[in-house]
Amino acid sequence: MEASTLAIEAEIEESHWWFAGRRRLFSRELIFSGLTSQSMVLDVGTGTGANLRMLHDVGVQRVTALDCDEVSIRFCRSKAFENVQLGDICAMPFADGRFDFVIATDVIEHVDDDLAALREVARVLNDKGKALIAVPAFSSLWGLQDVVAHHKRRYRLRPLLRKMREAGLDPVRSYYFNYLLFVPIWLARRLISLFGISRNSENEFNSPLLNQMFSVIFAIDTRTARVLRPPFGVSILAIAQKRRSHV
Repeated sequence: MEASTLAIEAEIEESHWWFAGRRRLFSRELIFSGLTSQSMVLDVGTGTGANLRMLHDVGVQRVTALDCDEVSIRFCRSKAFENVQLGDICAMPFADGRFDFVIATDVIEHVDDDLAALREVARVLNDKGKALIAVPAFSSLWGLQDVVAHHKRRYRLRPLLRKMREAGLDPVRSYYFNYLLFVPIWLARRLISLFGISRNSENEFNSPLLNQMFSVIFAIDTRTARVLRPPFGVSILAIAQKRRSHV
């Protein structure tokens, strides 16, 4: 990811509707899946620390973070998140079966070999471990943010679940989310492309009024997506458990 894009994310992630709403969604899913204050958690591809903020807020005490980018690590440490290591999701520097939970949100779309990344997630989970995976969805939504974030691909739900199973992760729950804003985001990205608008991040297209409005819409979205299981969305969330026979 571009350093300028990371800088914007680091500045806004505490209050921006997307990051704040995702934290609430992820924390609900993790707690429902058995997360406790004593769980051993790995946040891989931690970026500028949005998930670390979420884990701190719900009181998880044993958290390790990994990122392949030194700039991201510096942003995390500037926010007092110290246990952040430099490393590659496709070759993580951890023993087999170390963690109760692995969080990999908006990560595997950045790597060439996403299957290898998912296999590593499975490897470092213990026998009862669970993973939370989130990825961008639908190639038709490809736009400015994918470019500045250096994405390799966007996903569809069924192929993603097949790849997770191949890696030794058995999906427990999965669904598209951010479905209420799917059409507006698709349209906005087409207009950005049509007019050749250049920004360091799509997150710059915001204002206090828009942030408040989108926060309400996204809160409704993330509360209903798990129940309604819409056939489309801007992103995919999947909770998976490690297959016990996986070696």
